[in-house]
Amino acid sequence: MGLFKSKEQKEMEKKILIKRTMASINKYIAQLKIQKQKYIESAKKAKAQGAKAQLNLAISGLKTVMAQEKRAEEMLLNYELASQMKDMTAMTSSFLSGMSVLSKEMSKIADSMDFVKIQKQFETAMTGVENTSEKLDLFLDVSEDSFAGVSADPSSVDDEEINVLLDVEAADEEGKIDTEIESMIGDIEKELNKGVKE
Repeated sequence: MGLFKSKEQKEMEKKILIKRTMASINKYIAQLKIQKQKYIESAKKAKAQGAKAQLNLAISGLKTVMAQEKRAEEMLLNYELASQMKDMTAMTSSFLSGMSVLSKEMSKIADSMDFVKIQKQFETAMTGVENTSEKLDLFLDVSEDSFAGVSADPSSVDDEEINVLLDVEAADEEGKIDTEIESMIGDIEKELNKGVKE
């Protein structure tokens, strides 16, 4: 075992000492009660026999034992109260230590909340968003003008070419619709034929 004891070991030794002391006082009180009962028996016997000297001696011993018993009980009560006060003091100390740690942590958190700095960062970010938005609007305006300039040039596409393209697209669309209708009619006929066979 090392020369230096840990805090836990010292605390355990203190608790053991307190328990031993209380046990010792309780044992002493128990012994006094036994002695008191013996003096009572001796006094009763002396009184019955008319032995005055023995009666006085027994009563004197009884008074001494009873006084010691009261003192021992007071000692035990004081010791128990002191032990409880020690526990209360230790608990209060732990409470205050915990509150000190919590207060320091709360103070750190409060100090880290730099609202002015965050507000400046937010304003800077919003300014950046506004600038980006303005640049995007400008870009879209320029793009629209560019596309309008290209589409406004009539020499690049002829009207006949556009008409042919539209006619072809319309014919293709009608063909697709007719094919879909025919397919649906075929499916319905198949279902009807199944029903008839069954």
